Amino acid sequence: MDVWAVIFDIDGTLVDSVDLHARAWQEAFARFGYGIPFDRIRHEIGKGADKLIPDLIGEAEAKRVFDDLDTFRGNLWKRKYFNRVKPFPKVRELFQRLLHDGRQVVLASSAKGDELKKYKQIAGIDDLVQEETSSDDVDKSKPSPDVVEAALSKLRKVDHASVVMIGDTPWDILAAAKAKVHSIGVLSGGFPEAELREAGAVAIYRDPEDLLANYETWAIRRQFDAA
Repeated sequence: MDVWAVIFDIDGTLVDSVDLHARAWQEAFARFGYGIPFDRIRHEIGKGADKLIPDLIGEAEAKRVFDDLDTFRGNLWKRKYFNRVKPFPKVRELFQRLLHDGRQVVLASSAKGDELKKYKQIAGIDDLVQEETSSDDVDKSKPSPDVVEAALSKLRKVDHASVVMIGDTPWDILAAAKAKVHSIGVLSGGFPEAELREAGAVAIYRDPEDLLANYETWAIRRQFDAA
């Protein structure tokens, strides 16, 4: 069975931003008195602030500082880090191939809505993508399934069995599984292949360029049919 719709994560999947997000969060936590190692923060990237902050400092502390910390981090990200984000190779070409073949494409990100427009410009797909969901559209971020379910609601007459989620973190893969959608992991975000497979990824590719090079393999769902 062919894949007829693809839900894409953005950070670490289409653009090289995971380390930058981790550094912004580390700087923000330090500003509020929390000395958290970079690697520990990096492993939480892909979650929204609603999950990341309490998972790193606990529920009680999160309730106390959440709004101020999240606002500070957001402003810091835009001021110091956002302009350093770069696209991974062949993102535009991958989207062009999908659209040429009649596939539907939806973006599903934990980013805020106002950041999504710039991400699309960075990735070179702002004129190719019409459907998207962000943290503004849901109550809970990944690994809750809300953003994937919101993306599914944007699709036109497609059986969920013909949809695949592509993401770089275990949180993407777990969110897809909870929404009953197959998922493919990419290694471009720096998460170990073993973690992506353990979370439920049916196949693993290096990055968007690798997805494009192996398009026929995953787009006709050979891995899914064998799973």
